[in-house]
Amino acid sequence: MFKNIFPLSLIIGLRFFGLFVVLPVLSVYALEMEGSSHFLAGAVVGSYALTQILFQVPFGVMSDKFGRKQTLFVGLIIFIIGSVICALSDNIYMLLVGRFLQGAGSIGAVVSAMISDLVKEEQRGKAMAVMGGTIAISFSVAMIVAPIVGGHWGIDKLFWITAVLSVFALIILFTLVPNPPKIAHSYDKTETKTKDVFKDKLLVQMYITFLFHSSIMTMAFFLIPIVVTGSVESGGFGWQKAELWKVYLPALIFGLLAMGPSAVFGEKYGKGREVFLISIVAIFLGFFLMGFSSSVSIFTVGVVLFFIGFNMFEPLLQSFVSKTAKIHQKGTALGVANTFAYVGIFFGGILGGFVMDSFDRQTLTIIVAMLSILWFVWILGMNNPSARANIYLDLSVYEKSKILSLEHHEAVFEIYFNETENIGVIKYEKALIDEDTLRGMIRV
Repeated sequence: MFKNIFPLSLIIGLRFFGLFVVLPVLSVYALEMEGSSHFLAGAVVGSYALTQILFQVPFGVMSDKFGRKQTLFVGLIIFIIGSVICALSDNIYMLLVGRFLQGAGSIGAVVSAMISDLVKEEQRGKAMAVMGGTIAISFSVAMIVAPIVGGHWGIDKLFWITAVLSVFALIILFTLVPNPPKIAHSYDKTETKTKDVFKDKLLVQMYITFLFHSSIMTMAFFLIPIVVTGSVESGGFGWQKAELWKVYLPALIFGLLAMGPSAVFGEKYGKGREVFLISIVAIFLGFFLMGFSSSVSIFTVGVVLFFIGFNMFEPLLQSFVSKTAKIHQKGTALGVANTFAYVGIFFGGILGGFVMDSFDRQTLTIIVAMLSILWFVWILGMNNPSARANIYLDLSVYEKSKILSLEHHEAVFEIYFNETENIGVIKYEKALIDEDTLRGMIRV
């Protein structure tokens, strides 16, 4: 599994590093541009999320229809062009164009879909944990590299680094990433429309979970540096920006450690909904401490709790969407899920900024608390994403016609064939039937 997944995780890690590495200094860089204003500088920061919202689903659909590798190639090329434009920018509008293009290369859902192609569902939690861990490491390294490179050699060099790393990602794509297996299914063309990924109630519940998750995350990342570096008179702790690592480092460590148990209990033991509920409680408690503490130590504990809750979702969210969607809809469903995530980022930033500008962090905490309660109730009403299981059938032993005879059985969710490995796959509802019974029904 690791041999297949690591190259893809490295590609997404390099790409996210290129995005993270400019965030700590991007607003300052934008304000120095010709024709800039605070509004346009803010647009530069947020424009990436806006084009991610617009292009996640098209890229997911394209990967389903034309292939994962081809779509990843197109997305990386667009991202490289956008990075080069940002590096060469001498005015705010050129920088805006570059940032829009960076976001337009929306390959996150495609990578997740490709991982789901290469890895059996029973191993998908571990695979997503590897990818999530790679992204978390990228974030950590970027926070260190950004002020050093940007301060000594210029912020434009960060964009050149981003472009070069993306070229390396292209090389990895065509030298180390295996081709996905060839899949055959019986769905007709009328079932491949984007609207079909909204017909499954569980998928829709997962989309809304993405929205809650990303919006609250954005409000947290908005709040933390403001409080830590704010003046004591304004309710902050008066730290320098260079000291932020003292808060983020323990949070990142504990957050990464939480991902392993989350994947095990969510995937291996089928307790995904329970893991989500515990995660929401940790996020709620963490934000409460961040909002109402006057001690930097208690505030840091709150940040750690928040990261634990936030990271417990990471190995499961993408996995559950990919295992819930039908085989021909994975890229589309993941594109929709990531679109909801970026909508959350966009509106979470707007809401956080408005509340902090008009009120205070206590008010923001109360709003997050109410959102967390709604989120908790939403998850309570969700079926466990691990309620479905797969049977893998050797086609040299089992006949395709026998397998397809179960296509309309009430307990069978989906049937498809992995022609590369000569395997038939039946996805079924565990509460309605067991594996032995299904095998008995198709035994020659």
